[in-house]
Amino acid sequence: MYKQAAQAYQKTSQVAVSPRELEATILMKAAARLQLVKDEWEETPFAEKDEALTYNRKLWTILVTSVTNPENPLPQPIKDNIATLGVFIFRHTMDILIDPQPEKLNTLISINRSIAEGLRAQPAAAAT
Repeated sequence: MYKQAAQAYQKTSQVAVSPRELEATILMKAAARLQLVKDEWEETPFAEKDEALTYNRKLWTILVTSVTNPENPLPQPIKDNIATLGVFIFRHTMDILIDPQPEKLNTLISINRSIAEGLRAQPAAAAT
């Protein structure tokens, strides 16, 4: 019974969430996964490290693809900046896979958190 209620709430909340909030939530989820891998680096099997990095890379692939779509209404400089950031994310991820070190995850975690905070702050800033 509880599980059904939780699933119903989750579906309803997903419908009511703005695209910006959804993007922010997913970025924070990716950051949390990467943080957990970093915090438990020695105990975490390579497969779990790879899963966290793959999740983050897929997320950024979707973000970059969406933003660079010609129909996306964002100003071109913002599109360019996000595309450049995406390329950096992909290269840095490859660097982590080639030379795994937990401190290298800090960059990805920080970027995800910063972008998520910006997405969440934007509507409030526009309202004032």
